[in-house]
Amino acid sequence: MTKNTAPFFGREYELGVLHNLFNKRSASLVICRGRRRIGKSTLIQKFGAESDVFVQFQGLPPRKGGTAREQLDAFSEQLSRQTTVPRVGIDSWDKAFFLLGGQVKKEARTVILFDEISWMAADAPDFAGYLKIAWDTLFTSFPSLVLVLCGSVSSWIEKNILNNTGFVGRVSVTLTLEQLPLHTCNRFWGPRTERVSSYEKLRFLAVCGGVPRYLKEVVPAEDTALTVRRLCFTPDGMLFNEFEQIFHDIFSRRADIYRTIAETLSDAPCSQSQIAALMDKERSGYLGACLSDLELSGFIRKFDIGTLGYRNRSRLHQYRIIDNYLRFYLKYVAPLAVKIRQGLYRDAGLESVIPWDTVLGIQFETLVINNLITVLRLLQIDPVSVLRAGPYMQRVTNRTQACQVDLLIETRHTVFVGEIKCRRAIGADVIDEVAEKMARLRPPAGKTMRPFLVCEGAVGADVAAGRFFDRIITFADMLAATV
Repeated sequence: MTKNTAPFFGREYELGVLHNLFNKRSASLVICRGRRRIGKSTLIQKFGAESDVFVQFQGLPPRKGGTAREQLDAFSEQLSRQTTVPRVGIDSWDKAFFLLGGQVKKEARTVILFDEISWMAADAPDFAGYLKIAWDTLFTSFPSLVLVLCGSVSSWIEKNILNNTGFVGRVSVTLTLEQLPLHTCNRFWGPRTERVSSYEKLRFLAVCGGVPRYLKEVVPAEDTALTVRRLCFTPDGMLFNEFEQIFHDIFSRRADIYRTIAETLSDAPCSQSQIAALMDKERSGYLGACLSDLELSGFIRKFDIGTLGYRNRSRLHQYRIIDNYLRFYLKYVAPLAVKIRQGLYRDAGLESVIPWDTVLGIQFETLVINNLITVLRLLQIDPVSVLRAGPYMQRVTNRTQACQVDLLIETRHTVFVGEIKCRRAIGADVIDEVAEKMARLRPPAGKTMRPFLVCEGAVGADVAAGRFFDRIITFADMLAATV
């Protein structure tokens, strides 16, 4: 049996949901999904460490020539290391599950983790069927058992578990792990967090976002530029090699098409039709399925970007990258890959390599959008009252002018118009910019419009005076806010 005692930040809500399962009088089947490195395994290990018995199994990473038998052999090896079962040859998942079930004790609070389940099921078309039989006839007889199915290939889980009629009514909880909120990210700077400026933290978060595994690379006593150079611009840097690994592990033989879609979106958000045109492909169900896979994997998100009014339904959507690491790699690391492998950037000053002003603009916007709940709290908006929230684009019509809003939040009575800015100095021109947008907007009759600013940088006296923006939220405010 294994237990994880490593430092752990955040995920209080998810842990509460999991702990509550032990208050039931029946076995629980749990789905845990999210992008690679988001902390799925660590979360379940933390939960399992507080149980009586914790057993975990992980599938072998996909590789050319890999077989179902190799996955079964790996399962047998892991079972023998964690239980009293000797290592034996297993020729089917049916036997594997029932061998595991024989080790569970009815009186013990037990957590079993099947990690990277899609890898385990590789080349085994009957895997989900055998698992369903084992759940119905064996695992459900243990009232204190929590069986967790965990994976980065969310499309496999969707197809084989969540949308499989055989598992209807059997899943107790589905957890989709998002990036950590900013106030939790802030904790990775430890006791030095008060001495490290919000701008320096932003430079790291602009590269890595709220991905826990990447945040573990924070060195509080080291300048962020040195950390980023070491991680991204050296041949052995973790984040230099990360992209190819995660895309291969998640998307396997189809990795190239997913990479092309991501590259297309790295320049600007696009509709599905725009993506198809830029890729010189037909808009098709296959492209739509690929976009859905990228969204389920936590790399992109589809936003309804038009039509105000809660009675209206917009057909205008755009996809945008919401993973800061993915976009940073594609825009600023991949083009230099050959030289990085030659070690030419090992000692380079990043100020001459990375156009930080450009980088921070869009990456800061993504961080803010990913931390919408924090923004709502700082604006004192009840999340339940929100009708829509996200980037907004008003199209040209006979009655309206073109208008883009970084973050528009609509409630029943109010439209909050948000501008997101990262500049060294934020002057009065931002007021003119937002005022122009508000003049072009056409909200439903009777709704109040309230402008707000989310920013990193020195706010000028004219802006800070409060004569225009109803609320100014700084990045430091977001780092300090709890939700």
